[in-house]
Amino acid sequence: APAWAFSAAATVLVAIFVALLIVRKVVFGYLAKWARKTGTTADDLLLDALKHPSIFWAAAISLYIALDTSSIQQKYVNYGLKALYVLVILSITLASANIISKLVQNALSKKSDAGTHVTGLSRAIIKAVVFAIGGLIIINSLGISITPMLTALGVGGLAVALALQDTLSNLFAGMHILVENPVRVGDYIKLDSGEEGFVADIGWRTTRIRQLANNIVIVPNSKLAQSNITNYSLPEKRMSMPIAIGVSYDCDPDHVEAVLIEEANAGAAVIPGLLSDPAPVVRFIPGFGDSSLNFTLICHVSEFVDQYLAQHELRKRIFKRFRKEGIEIPFPQRTVHLKQQ
Repeated sequence: APAWAFSAAATVLVAIFVALLIVRKVVFGYLAKWARKTGTTADDLLLDALKHPSIFWAAAISLYIALDTSSIQQKYVNYGLKALYVLVILSITLASANIISKLVQNALSKKSDAGTHVTGLSRAIIKAVVFAIGGLIIINSLGISITPMLTALGVGGLAVALALQDTLSNLFAGMHILVENPVRVGDYIKLDSGEEGFVADIGWRTTRIRQLANNIVIVPNSKLAQSNITNYSLPEKRMSMPIAIGVSYDCDPDHVEAVLIEEANAGAAVIPGLLSDPAPVVRFIPGFGDSSLNFTLICHVSEFVDQYLAQHELRKRIFKRFRKEGIEIPFPQRTVHLKQQ
């Protein structure tokens, strides 16, 4: 084929591709405005999933028109058609991976009261499966036999597994965490090694934990799977909050109990996160101290982090009420007897 034929085809390809990109931008802009007005999120997920594959579709259409209008020899046209086929399958594979992962995430978020999210590992698994199917279709369409490839992968798989032993250990530990579901994205957990915080993401190799100080602790999945974990979000986020209080031996225990219950109920109406149901209770525990009568006020908060503000505000209310009621909070005392020689 003469050189001018390839130049003409390339010019047509670039011109149509640029024009289609402009049309794509206009169409997606209009559809985005329309999707924001609807009451469902399905159209937003669909548009987001098709945004990148549409670039491949524009390239495929441009390539088809350039080949159809060119005077290039048939054998070169056949090569172009194979490239066109690869572009179409690749774009469909990318769109399918995006749509499936987003639909699964949306379904899980609606199904779970705790707002479970699809983790980085689960998204990677979904996309890997879809891309593997698309890759096999592309290889088969190009006339390449996959049997020798599978045999080579089987032989080399053992060597790869030995070389990547730690990586595979973290991968399978992450899959075990996803299946057993002891922790979820958004849960507040504490490890036996002392790290605690919100689970930000569970990836294919590590789990990210965001501490209250807004730092990220990165824990290998294998270490997380072997740790003793306290999950403060299971079986539910609501949790009890005990507050220890000591008063003088001169105080009436029934009076102290009534005051504490009144302040806890009154505080539940104004303190964010402090609950009135279940009702607060007071227990004369741990009981008789060296210098005080020790009570425990047990309230409930909506979730783990609510306890800090609730304790802060509730302690202030109790202190002011004790002063008003004349209830003394004693200092530790020791009686020392001096023996005369």
